Amino acid sequence: MKKVFIGFAIFLVILLAAAALVPVLFKDKIKEVVDREIAKNVEAKVIYNADDIGVSIFSTFPNLGLNIDNLAVVGVDSFQRDTLAYLPQFRMGLDLMSVISGDQLKIKSIKLTQPNIKLKVLKSGKANWDIYKAVPTEGEPDTVQSDFSMAMEKWEVENGKLVYEDLSIPFSVQLLKMNHTGSGDFEKSVFDMVSKTTSEGFTMTYDGVNYITNKKLDADVTLAMDLDKSLYTFKDNKFKINDFAMDFAGTILMPKEDIDLDLTFKALDTDFKTILSLVPGMYTEQFKDVKTEGKLAFNGYVKGRFNETSMPGFGTDLKVTNAMFKYPDLPQAATNINVDMSVDNKDGIINNTNVEVRKFHLDLGKNPVDAKAVINGLDPMKVDGNLKASIDLNEITKVFPVEGMTLRGLLKVDANAKGTYSAKQMPVMTANLNLANGYVKSKDFPAPIENLSALVNVLNATGNTDDTEIKIENFKMLLEGEPLAGRVYVKGIDKPIFDADVKGTIDLTKMTKIFPLEGMTLTGRIKADIKTKGKMADIEAGKYANITSSGSMNVDKLTFVSTDLPQGMKVTTANASFNNEKINVQNMSGFVGKSDVQMNGVISNYMGYMFAENQPLRGTMNVSSNRFNVNEWMVDEYSGQPVAQQTPTEATGVVEVPGNIDFVLNATVKEVLYDNLNLQNMKGAVIIKDKTAKLQNLAFNTLGGSFVTNGSYNTQSLSQPKFTFDLDIKNLEFKEAFNAFETIQKLAPISKFLEGKFSTNFAFAGELGQDMMPVMGTMSGKGVIEVVRAVVKNIKVLNKIGETTNFKEVQNFIIENKDIAAEILNGNLVVKPFDVKVGDINMLVGGTNNLSGGIDYGVALDVPTGKVGSALNNKLSSFAGMKDYKGAERVTLNLKVGGTMDDPKVALAGGSAKAQAKDMVKDVVASRLNTEKEKLNVKRQAAQDSLQRELDRRKKEAEDKARQEMEKKRQEAEDKLKKEAENKLKGIFKR
Repeated sequence: MKKVFIGFAIFLVILLAAAALVPVLFKDKIKEVVDREIAKNVEAKVIYNADDIGVSIFSTFPNLGLNIDNLAVVGVDSFQRDTLAYLPQFRMGLDLMSVISGDQLKIKSIKLTQPNIKLKVLKSGKANWDIYKAVPTEGEPDTVQSDFSMAMEKWEVENGKLVYEDLSIPFSVQLLKMNHTGSGDFEKSVFDMVSKTTSEGFTMTYDGVNYITNKKLDADVTLAMDLDKSLYTFKDNKFKINDFAMDFAGTILMPKEDIDLDLTFKALDTDFKTILSLVPGMYTEQFKDVKTEGKLAFNGYVKGRFNETSMPGFGTDLKVTNAMFKYPDLPQAATNINVDMSVDNKDGIINNTNVEVRKFHLDLGKNPVDAKAVINGLDPMKVDGNLKASIDLNEITKVFPVEGMTLRGLLKVDANAKGTYSAKQMPVMTANLNLANGYVKSKDFPAPIENLSALVNVLNATGNTDDTEIKIENFKMLLEGEPLAGRVYVKGIDKPIFDADVKGTIDLTKMTKIFPLEGMTLTGRIKADIKTKGKMADIEAGKYANITSSGSMNVDKLTFVSTDLPQGMKVTTANASFNNEKINVQNMSGFVGKSDVQMNGVISNYMGYMFAENQPLRGTMNVSSNRFNVNEWMVDEYSGQPVAQQTPTEATGVVEVPGNIDFVLNATVKEVLYDNLNLQNMKGAVIIKDKTAKLQNLAFNTLGGSFVTNGSYNTQSLSQPKFTFDLDIKNLEFKEAFNAFETIQKLAPISKFLEGKFSTNFAFAGELGQDMMPVMGTMSGKGVIEVVRAVVKNIKVLNKIGETTNFKEVQNFIIENKDIAAEILNGNLVVKPFDVKVGDINMLVGGTNNLSGGIDYGVALDVPTGKVGSALNNKLSSFAGMKDYKGAERVTLNLKVGGTMDDPKVALAGGSAKAQAKDMVKDVVASRLNTEKEKLNVKRQAAQDSLQRELDRRKKEAEDKARQEMEKKRQEAEDKLKKEAENKLKGIFKR
């Protein structure tokens, strides 16, 4: 027995040792497979750090666990600014034997912890998750063998966020705090897949309207899976939104790209209380104690084909009969609730949707609300409906819990509409809303809004949009003794005539405490006196003299912070006056984030910008600051941390210059913090126009040198933003420049080893990548570099030259006041020939640094003949024309320098007693210039060809469209003549 225990103990030790060693042995192998699979199959930017990959066996036994932290997938092309998925913790269970055998790795399980996933479909139908590289067409062999195979048994999502946005429908779904588990045997063709999904915040939106907002979701679904047929059948399932539960029956068939749906659904509970839980504001902790009566019937269907061009048909019916609800702590009930409505769309064409509200009635205490509506189609929309209500606002708080708020006043609504609604038509309608003696008081701020009144009238007697009249009269309110009053009159929808005036003080702090703004904080006071009258047609035509507009506005201690602007902004004080044409901004001071800002200037065309389409906001503003921190505004999309703290490979996206801004900003800033630079005494102009920001004589000091730059940043193409810069730099340290600028690190790595200063006047241009860094292969430019003084020592290239020639003095020397001409072509730095004197040696140098770090230089050494030693003498004798060089006073040695700065290769290329060195060096430089210029010509020709193809395509589209339009008009004319002839014939036979 003792031997048995000893043997068992040894077995356990071996097992544990194996479990500990397996991850170590196979981690590199698995990482290699992951990298290869991504490169082979994924057309997207997959970002992760090798140090964040781990392999274990204990947590996923008997499978091998692959763990990847901080994994991000960023889209390409149209989605290159979108993050498809950010996965803080990604866990994959791999079949252990498949890892050991070296065959395909079998995926057995997946777990995502706190994932942030955004699925997006553009109006064109293009989806951001379509990131897999092209697969062979039907009938062609698939020669790409995947390193992974799907043997899934279970999967899990913990505390995730999922957003699906389809702009082609337009439809979106959002799930917050989502937990999901699923199981099934994907190695089989037919099996049951069981899943459970919960979400604390389920929102569903269609065409900009939230139909379900931030509800609780609980879904248990069992699908019968037939993978060979791509057929999925609902078995046991239950979907629950808040307390409203329903189930689905039917099938989903997906043989190819199309999805064929044949589904029905119905409510599982006929208690009215279940659908009441979906009403905004109802589902609170008190909801379980709400007393209800009445019955509910709800059912519907979805049937048809779903793809990029078609939608399935759908329909729902809802009936609520003799229902009521009453909160236990409130004195009155909502009674006589009766609803009979349906939505029907048989063919899936959204415009053919019909909605019929046959009955809608409820009594809020003693206040009745009645509505009926029939809507046929969406565009155009035929409407026949009415709404009538007379509500004492105080009675609402006796029926419905409005926590912490007191309401008073009488609200009357009487609206009728009948006719067609479209871009050019309005239903014949009358709508009157009258609020009298309004009173609003919130527990968060004791000061009430008093004397609140408004009379709103909408009238259209003809059905013509231009005859629509909107009047807001007798609007007034009082907040802690500060009045606000105004009136508005608008006639017409497309080209409205308007007449409005507003006068008073708005205390934003008080207003937002009474009416909270979700996700933002707004404080401060605005005092305004504004009058305006005119026609929109005059604004669009730029005839501002026909507009009567005047007023003033004073802002005091305004602050704004939101989820989209967490840095916040503050306007300490600002005064503005305006007329028809411009706004004068005076004495504006405040902060953007932690940076102070002072501003004044003139803004023009503000009416065209606000009211007309595609008209720019123009202006000239003078901006000054003591200290502006640019880094504060460069934050990562998910972590919220400054970009400087993120890994260099993370793409934060291109910053777009607004296209409808035409501004000149004259800036004076004492200190600017940008990335790792501290810019002092910045002064110059920034011109913003046509999605381009131009720098004009922008001067600043940094790194001990002075800079003056002119340039541009062009975002007319977000996929290929362009830049130009003309730099004039004085007295900059070589090493400081190398440490601060990545471009210098790549193009001029020698600057790392130089001690001293340089000046330059250099112009260059190129494209920026999605990380806002220059795409080196696109850069071109030229200029002159003036070496003020440079101590040259401990450079491997020169050490190698010294070793090859035995001229030790070329290894350490000083250059002063030397101009060096250079050119950048396709991201390669071409240094044109320049001479340097080192003792009695004359050096001529020229060549190139390429993007991969390689160097290709020619060096000619003009030396006294007596300096040539015996070893070098033997080498020179092997070159043609060098047999009798000893009779000359000086000799020229030609050297070819290649390799890299860290590993240079130096070879003697020949010599001359006739000082022909310049020819060799010039040939090296000319060869590189010709090569790169030829590449540029090829690129230019390709761009011209692409542009011509696009112009030809657009021309053909225009011609086809014109031809179709002519054919349409011809057919319409023919049909009209035919109809007239038929009518005449009918008239003849009637006689």
